[in-house]
Amino acid sequence: MIELTVDGINRSVDVVPEMPLLWVLRDELGITSAKYGCGVAQCGACTVHIDGKAVRSCQAHIGEVAGKSIVTLEGIDKKEQHPVVQAWIEHQVPQCGYCQTGQIMQAISLLTKISKPTDEQINQVMSGNLCRCGTYPRIRAAIHAAAAKKMAEK
Repeated sequence: MIELTVDGINRSVDVVPEMPLLWVLRDELGITSAKYGCGVAQCGACTVHIDGKAVRSCQAHIGEVAGKSIVTLEGIDKKEQHPVVQAWIEHQVPQCGYCQTGQIMQAISLLTKISKPTDEQINQVMSGNLCRCGTYPRIRAAIHAAAAKKMAEK
C-alpha cells in the first residue's frame, strides 16, 4: 500500500510504484480534474500541486510522491471561491475547457510565488500549459485580475 494525502484526505492505494499519479487520481481515487493530454509533461492538462509545487501528474510516479501532499482542483479551498477561479469565470477564459484545470493550478502556483506578475512572467510560467483554443490573452487577463484581487484582500 502506498500512503499519500490528496486534497487533505489521507489515502492508501494498492498500485505499482511506477504508476503515474494521474492514473491513480483518475482511476483509483475518482478525481477527474487532472486531464490526460500528452502523457509526456508537455501540455500541462494534468497539473496538480505536490507539496505546494505545480507538477505534471502524468510523469510523477506514485512511488515518488508517497507521503506527500497532493492538491487537485477539487482540493482548492471551497469555503469561498478561489480568486483565480473567480477571475477565470469573470474573464470567460474557457472555450472547450479541457486544459483549464491545469491552467488554473499553474496560475495558482504562479501567484503563490509572484504576487503581482508581469506579462513576461505570466508568459514564461504559463508557457508549459497549452490551450488548443488559444485563450492565452484571457488567461493572462484573468491572472492579472486574480493578482489584483489577492492584493486588495491583504
